[in-house]
Amino acid sequence: MDTPRRNRVTPLGDIVATPLRGAWTGNRGNLHDRGTEVVRFHRSALWITCALQFRGWRLPQWAPGRFTLLFFHDEAVAFAAGHRPCALCRRADYQRFRQAWVAGLGGPVPLAKELDQRLHGERIVRGTHRRRLHPGRWPELPTGAFVLADDGPALVHDRTVVPWTVRGYGEPRRRPSRGEVPVITPPSTVAALRAGYLPQLDPAASLVFNLCRW
Repeated sequence: MDTPRRNRVTPLGDIVATPLRGAWTGNRGNLHDRGTEVVRFHRSALWITCALQFRGWRLPQWAPGRFTLLFFHDEAVAFAAGHRPCALCRRADYQRFRQAWVAGLGGPVPLAKELDQRLHGERIVRGTHRRRLHPGRWPELPTGAFVLADDGPALVHDRTVVPWTVRGYGEPRRRPSRGEVPVITPPSTVAALRAGYLPQLDPAASLVFNLCRW
């Protein structure tokens, strides 16, 4: 098998090389140089998640001076990393996300630039590449949010918490009914999830949940 390229995104936003397949693509601008070497963490506040196929377009990978194609295991991972739905190739999801954003946070329907600026401030510490984590309470977290549990990212899935690694989802455990936990997914996206946006999840996450109904 070919060696995986460094273009997969983890829930913490890191860009890694792993054979784990992606349900979505997306970008943060031009991050690569000298062929396939990723040399930047991001290029702007525009972090989007795109459909793998759209109108038969074939997006160039590793083209000099062009944006770097990134891949996400599922939409919950993309949200945790700090990305949002693309307004072009995922127009319906983008509109659904904005409406859930307003339902969860109030105010007028935000422009794409306003989404990006707020998410950018929530996902990394300003002036650095260090990831921001946010305090959350277990009972208040919606399905689709990612938390930092046992020193690794984990998906909140109804009554369970499902650990995530570069090999995919692992064995679930019972979700705590009380207490606080560091949340990886940006607070504004958590609010949209809580207001009813249902993210796409790898079927493996649902499978382990269905096998472990306590």
